[in-house]
Amino acid sequence: MAKRERLICTSDALADRGPGVRFEVHRAGALLPAFIIRFRGVVHGYVNECQHQATELDWNPGEFFDEERLYLVCATHGARYDPSNGVCVDGPCAGARLGVVSVRERDGAIYCLEE
Repeated sequence: MAKRERLICTSDALADRGPGVRFEVHRAGALLPAFIIRFRGVVHGYVNECQHQATELDWNPGEFFDEERLYLVCATHGARYDPSNGVCVDGPCAGARLGVVSVRERDGAIYCLEE
């Protein structure tokens, strides 16, 4: 099945290490919470679900980074994830990985790629 692009937001809505943009993504017939962030100039997309327990990461809508703006952090469990690949580097689920959402940035906009 071919993937289709779905507009999430404009590129300027996503500052480097700033608040993320929440949206929903279709996976295996279900609608899941997801988010995008910009880290070191690159846009990354993940399913918004901690790998320790099924809770959303952000402590306020779109607030995914820790105070130093170096890691994505689960507000409930304190698990820290590498923003560039979604791997948990510290916390109760160390070594686990956030579900990756395929995203593409082009022509001043960010798109989600879905089947």
